[in-house]
Parts: sequence; C-alpha cells; structure tokens
Amino acid sequence: MKKKKIAFVINYFYPDFASTGQLLTELCLDLQNDFEITVIAAQPGYAGENTQKTKIFEEDYLENIKVIRIRLPKVDKNSKVSRMKYIFSYFMLANLALWKEKGVNAIYTISQPPVLGGLIGTIGKFLKRSKHIYNIQDFNPEQAAAVSYTNKQSIFKLARKVDMLSCSYSDCVIVVGNDMSETLKKRFNNKKVPHHVVINNWTNEDEILPLEKKDVNIQEFLQENDLQNKFIVMYSGNIGLYYDLENIIKVTEHFKTYNDLAFVFIGEGAVKQKMQSFVEEKEINNVHFLPYQPKEFIKYSLNAADVHLVVNQKGIKGVSVPSKIYGVMAAGKPILGVLEQDSEAQMLIKKSQCGVVVEPQDYQGITEQIEYLYKLEKEKLLNLGFNGRGYLDQHLKREISINKYRETLHNVLQS
Repeated sequence: MKKKKIAFVINYFYPDFASTGQLLTELCLDLQNDFEITVIAAQPGYAGENTQKTKIFEEDYLENIKVIRIRLPKVDKNSKVSRMKYIFSYFMLANLALWKEKGVNAIYTISQPPVLGGLIGTIGKFLKRSKHIYNIQDFNPEQAAAVSYTNKQSIFKLARKVDMLSCSYSDCVIVVGNDMSETLKKRFNNKKVPHHVVINNWTNEDEILPLEKKDVNIQEFLQENDLQNKFIVMYSGNIGLYYDLENIIKVTEHFKTYNDLAFVFIGEGAVKQKMQSFVEEKEINNVHFLPYQPKEFIKYSLNAADVHLVVNQKGIKGVSVPSKIYGVMAAGKPILGVLEQDSEAQMLIKKSQCGVVVEPQDYQGITEQIEYLYKLEKEKLLNLGFNGRGYLDQHLKREISINKYRETLHNVLQS
C-alpha cells in the first residue's frame, strides 16, 4: 500500500539549533517508515550559522526524508524590521514551495513564524485539497502581548482572528501542554472548540542521562570554562524575549562575592547583549556566557550544573511550555522554576518534586531560592534531581509522545 504523503512546513529543521527544529527532526525520522515525508524549512541560521547557498530552494535528503531548504535574509533578532522581513520572506517562499509539491495528503505546520505558520496550512489545505495538522508550540499573539511586543491592540486583534481561523480550519490542533488546551477553549469561549489533542514535547532520554561531575567530558568542560569546584546555576537555551532574563540577571549581583558559586548562561538570543552589559557594568565575575553547545555535547553541559533555571515571563501560562524542562529532568538535575502557578512546567515540577518554584518577577524570591539550594545538603539536592528523572521515565518518555503523534496523524489521514 502506498504511503500517505505529509508535507512538514516547519521553519527549523536539522542541523538547526532551535529546540523545535531538534524535536521535529526526531519526529520526522521516527515517522519516515509510516509516511512519505517532505520537509520545507529555512536554511540553518538560528544561532547565526553561516550558509553559503545561493539558490532560493535547495533540495536535500536526510535518510528517507526529502528536505526543501529556503534561502532567507539574515535576521537581526534585535530589529523588528529585520524579523518582519525574515518572517514574510519565509511565508511567501514556504507557500510557493508547498504549492509546487505534488500529491500531498496532509500539511503539518507549526506556530512559527507566529500566526503565519498556521496560515500556511490553511492556504495549503484549500490549494492542495489536503488535510491540515496545526501544532501550536506557542500561542500568538498572546505570547507577544505578554511582553508588550507592540502597543497596537488592532494588530493583536487581527492576528488573533487569523490564528483562530487557522485553528478552526485545521483537521487537528496539537498543543504541548494541558494549560494550552485551556487557552484554546478560552479562545473559542468553549463553543465550537476545534478538535485538538495534548502531546508533550520530549527529550531523548536514552541520550541524556544523569552523569556525575567526575565524568571526563564534564571535567574538560568545567576546566575550559574556569568552573571547577563551583556550585553552578545554569540556564541553557534561547536567551530571547519571553523569559524576563534581562531582569533575572540582576539577582546575580547579590552573589558576586560568592567565590564558589557561578552562573552559566548557554545560548543566544535578543537579550543576551543586555545581560552581558549589566554583568560588565556591575563587575560581576562569576557570571559566564557560553555559545550553544553541539547537540551531541548537551548531555555533558546539562550535567555540569547543580541547579537549572527553567523560566517564563509573566503572562506566558497557557501560552507556551519551556521544552528545556524535559532535558533538565532527563539529566536528573534540580530545577529552580520561575513559573506561574498551574502552568504546565510548574505542575511538572510539583508532581515530580524535582525542584522549587517562584512566581515570575519575584526577584527577591529567586535570590532566596538560589540561597536555599546552594546551602542544601548535597544528598537532598541530588535527590531532587533524581525525582525528576524518575518521573520522566514513568510519564514523559519520548516514545510515548511520538506514538501519540503517529496515532494522531494516522487518524487524521483516515478520517
């Protein structure tokens, strides 16, 4: 029997560093025997990788997956104009690439770029007479509104209407947290709510395992970055607009005289420069900024920490789930969550008892909880982390989520 063909229009894909790119690469690789898959994605450039391609569309293969890569203008994440130029170029070219693709039975889009990701699927559904699966990783414009990205309410209203249209016309909406399911229902006032399922994001728990600091690769990492014999509070991921990191960085001043404590921020993003400027200005020597680590090294860098920050800006509850939480739980590390009550990540920390949680913007609370974890008996600290790993093994295995995707896609294509 001929396999059904799914076109994944997903912006980020291997070898991109973006967490959604890594998740969707794993998903496509795991589903390639079930479906014929074509991926339409941007040329890698999430963390400033340089690409030397000159053609607008480059065709490529990753195992059995056909990949159409789109050449886009370079984006400056600090410039709204640059972001808009990038997003609209992607929107136009992704639609064109999809239109040229023959025999598509289903289109799978994600909520990136904001709002337009869903719209690509809505347009494609009618042009290709196919099914549309819309995977919402972040609700927009709600996410942009939470950080007051613009004060033009008319833009938010229009964007919300467009995204609700994409939800209504899709054959299935996939959200990544139970709190996000509530947001979808709220959008539609609990009337005519689109068919949707909740499928958690994941990490590869066979790749990321709890390791002791004496591991040779971790030791090398600590030596290279002058972090030996330090209590390490780490943030690893996108240093972007939706995490309040430009304010959270200020708590490091309280700890500037703690010679055996270090803050490590791994990643790139729009507020990194601001954070670095604060640290330089206040002459805080125990804060380190490192670039994204290669995918195969993340299992070591995550394990170098004693505590991990998992944070979200106020107003993000039900809008987005920080997927870094799964990697931290897999590494068996305690979490300091800066998260709203009843948000998906806060509920995970509570259920698994793998850390402590403070409300967003409670900087005094963040300081106090870092003090608490820093002074906690080593064995109690380790046990917090192992609780997270135990919970992940029981409820959040990669295989569970991927099987839910497999089942959902088969159901949509058979309906």
